[in-house]
Amino acid sequence: MRAIPLLTLLLSSWFALSAHADEAQDWLTRLGRAEQQQSFEGTFVYERNGSFSTHAIWHRVQDGHVRERLLQLDGPPRETVRLDGRTQCVSGDLIAGLVKSSDAPSRAFDPKKLTQFYELAVIGKSRVAGRHAVIVSISPRDHYRYGFELHLDRETALPLKSLLLNDQGQLLERFQYARLDTSVIPAEHDLKPGSGCSPVAVSTDKASDMPASQAWHLDWLPPGFQQISSATRKDSQTKSSVDSLMYDDGLARFSVFLESARGADMNETRAQLGPTVAVSRRLNTVDGEMMVTVVGEIPVGTAERIALSVRGEKAAAKP
Repeated sequence: MRAIPLLTLLLSSWFALSAHADEAQDWLTRLGRAEQQQSFEGTFVYERNGSFSTHAIWHRVQDGHVRERLLQLDGPPRETVRLDGRTQCVSGDLIAGLVKSSDAPSRAFDPKKLTQFYELAVIGKSRVAGRHAVIVSISPRDHYRYGFELHLDRETALPLKSLLLNDQGQLLERFQYARLDTSVIPAEHDLKPGSGCSPVAVSTDKASDMPASQAWHLDWLPPGFQQISSATRKDSQTKSSVDSLMYDDGLARFSVFLESARGADMNETRAQLGPTVAVSRRLNTVDGEMMVTVVGEIPVGTAERIALSVRGEKAAAKP
C-alpha cells in the first residue's frame, strides 16, 4: 500500500520538472524575439578573468531593422556599431581582434533544439538594475560545451544578467546591466559612430575556386554542432589565403581557420582568456604545412579534439 503514495510523489516530481522545463523554453522563446522587437538603452558591466569594463548600449528596432551601438566607458576607447547583427564599424584594438564577425550569420535561437544538448530549467527569481527577473539555467548534457545562468527581465525577456559557467560551476564570464531603459527609442545621434570607428570592409576576393567547405572537413564534431558558414579569402597583411569554417549548436559557436605555415613564424598554441579558447596545430598536406586554429567559447579539451580532427582534400596520408 505504501507504493501508491510513493508513486504519486515520484510522478508529481516528474511533472514539476517537466513544467519547469516548459516554462524555461517559453522564456527562451521570448528571449529569442526580445532583441528583434524591443528598443532600449542602458549601461552594463562585463567581467572576464577578474577584469571589469563598463559599456553604454543603444539598441533601436525600426522598420524591421535592428541597429546597435556599444561604447566602452572606461579603459581604452572601444566602439562597435552593428546593423542587423553585422558589424559596420569598430574602433581601438577591436580592429585587430575582429575575425570577420561581419560575415557571421545571425544566431538562430531554437529552445526545442537546445533541450537535446542542454537541460533547461527556471530556478528562481532575482532583481537586476532595479528590474524584476526570472532565472533560467542552461546546463550542458555533456562536457563539450559550457553552461549559462540567465536573468531575464520579467517585462521584456531581455537578458539583464548572464553568467557563463564551466563544468565545475566556476564563473568564466559575466554580463550584467547596471541601468536599462526600455521606455525610450535611441535617437539617430545616439547611434552615430565616433570619428575613430573604422568601417569594416568585407573582402570578396577568393583565393581558390574550391569553397572552404569542400576543401576541408572535420572527422569529429561535438553532438549538435552544425556548420553554418564557410569562406576563403586573403589575409590583408600576409597576403596568404585563409579558409574559415563556422559551427553552431544554437547557443555556442566556434570557428576553424586554416592558412599556409610556409615561410611564417607560427607555433602550435593552446591559450584561454575567460571563456574564449584558441588552439592551433600544424597539418601536413601535399602542398606543404598548414596551420589549423580553432577559436570559440568552448572548453579547451573540445577545441583540441576538433583541431586534431581537421581533414582536407589535400591532406597528406598519415604514416
